[in-house]
Amino acid sequence: MKSKKLLILYATQTGNALDVAERIAREAERRACSAVIRSTHEYDASSLPAEDTVIFVVSTTGQGDTPDSMKVFWRFLLQRNLGSHWLEGVHYAVFGLGDSGYQKYNFVAKKLDKRLSDLGAKAVIERGLGDDQHPSGYEAALDPWMSSLWSGLNAIKPDFFPEGPDFLVPIEELIGQPKFQVTYHNVDSMDSQLSTATDFKYLQMQIGKARSMSSGKVPHEKSKPDTFLKMVKNCPLTRASHEKDVRHFEFEFVSQVIQYEVGDVLEVLPSQNPAAVDSFIQRCNLDPESFITVHPREMENHCLDNNLTTSNVPIKLRTFVELTMDVASASPRRYFFEVMSFFATAEHEKERLQYFASPEGRDDLYQYNQKERRTVLEVLEDFPSVQMPFEWLVQLVPPLKNRAFSISSSLLAHPDQVHLTVDVVSWTTPFKRKRRGLCSTWLASLDPEQRIYVPVWFHKGLLPPPPPSLPLILIGPGTGCAPFRGFVAERAVQSQSSTIAPTLLFFGCRNKHNDFLYRDLWLSHSQNDGVLSEAKGGGFYAAFSRDQPQKVYVQHKMQEQSQRIWNLLSEGAAIYVAGSSTKMPSDVMEALEEIISKESGAPRESAARWLRSLEKAGKYHVEAWS
Repeated sequence: MKSKKLLILYATQTGNALDVAERIAREAERRACSAVIRSTHEYDASSLPAEDTVIFVVSTTGQGDTPDSMKVFWRFLLQRNLGSHWLEGVHYAVFGLGDSGYQKYNFVAKKLDKRLSDLGAKAVIERGLGDDQHPSGYEAALDPWMSSLWSGLNAIKPDFFPEGPDFLVPIEELIGQPKFQVTYHNVDSMDSQLSTATDFKYLQMQIGKARSMSSGKVPHEKSKPDTFLKMVKNCPLTRASHEKDVRHFEFEFVSQVIQYEVGDVLEVLPSQNPAAVDSFIQRCNLDPESFITVHPREMENHCLDNNLTTSNVPIKLRTFVELTMDVASASPRRYFFEVMSFFATAEHEKERLQYFASPEGRDDLYQYNQKERRTVLEVLEDFPSVQMPFEWLVQLVPPLKNRAFSISSSLLAHPDQVHLTVDVVSWTTPFKRKRRGLCSTWLASLDPEQRIYVPVWFHKGLLPPPPPSLPLILIGPGTGCAPFRGFVAERAVQSQSSTIAPTLLFFGCRNKHNDFLYRDLWLSHSQNDGVLSEAKGGGFYAAFSRDQPQKVYVQHKMQEQSQRIWNLLSEGAAIYVAGSSTKMPSDVMEALEEIISKESGAPRESAARWLRSLEKAGKYHVEAWS
């Protein structure tokens, strides 16, 4: 017997796909259609043939990769033995979230759509593709896609809509209960020494406790930091007059030492501005000193992700807000405005919030909210009559997220240390408001004398550590050079005891005198038999895009060295690319196609195929960030 509930499966990396899945579920329930939401990582893919209709909401990460939570699910679907009738009788629809600035735009949604169809499932409507680059973000594609979804579903499965396709429950009736329940505890008797302890175990426990209770869907094993670091060096790499501020940070382990490798990634939990946290608590009439526990509330139609193994030990409300709720940097989502409209007591505020939450107000909301990067605190201050219960705030305030950075050191060369190369993010909004990146600004403000402990997590990135015998072609413009600083430092140590393969490094920046990151380091490794010296078969090439009338980028420097690149590729070299995700990775790929075609005499299509086979063989790696 097939389920009468609409199954919505989502795969998310940053939370957007979950947000869309929840929105589809709410809209289904407004039409009296029951919906169940599941993450692909907790759904057994072998159950798919038993489903009636499945809506997939999937995001694309990195260079066309599936989110981590979808990897096992996707591997299952790729099994050869499933056959073209495996999903016969199953209906599906796919909505993808991507960014057309990337080469493999919405690749995961496109691949999933094709695979489901190949396995015999029938699409209810054409796949929808949300684009972050659109002036209204992914919602520009989502609204019309959802309208088609309801009419398409009604045409094939009218029993999903017992009240008919045009029936709509008023939003006020549906707002219902928040997904989280907050319990307040009387803890005068609580062991007070705990709340003043500063040892790492206690700090780790506090962070783990708060984050495992929060709505941010943090897998339980990731809620506690791996270790703590203290900053020992904070120095600028760019000239003070330059528009960009790039810093070199050095940290030492203060608790457990983690054995990381070059190419790994460090995640940092940033500290929020205490004044902003206090303002938020005051604006929402909360008691910062109260002790709370937060639990998911079971709902009739919504199966929540219950991997939130919540702890029953109460935590201070202020600590919970500080460690889990991003009150002064991230922008709230559209549903935040919808729920706010329900709690607004001033009529003009209620009307404006309802307009913002409607399809007609979508573009105006995008301009007011996302384009201006309006924070939760700013939005609440703009609508003073709104008093939202804390449970709703726990659910709807964006979670405070870890920020990921490529590690720019090698444990071999820098024992017991971790180095980062960080662009201190700042920009001006369309309304000329100055905005700053939360984590990079906080790190840049730290004084090594202060002994501030930084909670961190280590994980594998997209750049595997190369063996010393592998020739390397490294392309890292701007802060993309960060991981390669680790690679080069490691090879320099290895070269003292064994022979290492040649390394070519292509770096790019705007001006030789303003933002030539690690200039002395690269130049010293290029001389006296260093890792990048010609004597060792290596080379260092820098492109300064603004130092002459014609812009010169890394791909131009690569073309100047096409023969050296081709020689190394012929010897089995691996290519590593790191840096900005917008145009650079595809420009580099095009330059390599041209080089291979020119040097080998093969047509361009063969060169492109050859590069694809290099990718499949694990010898073409890209780590790009926006």
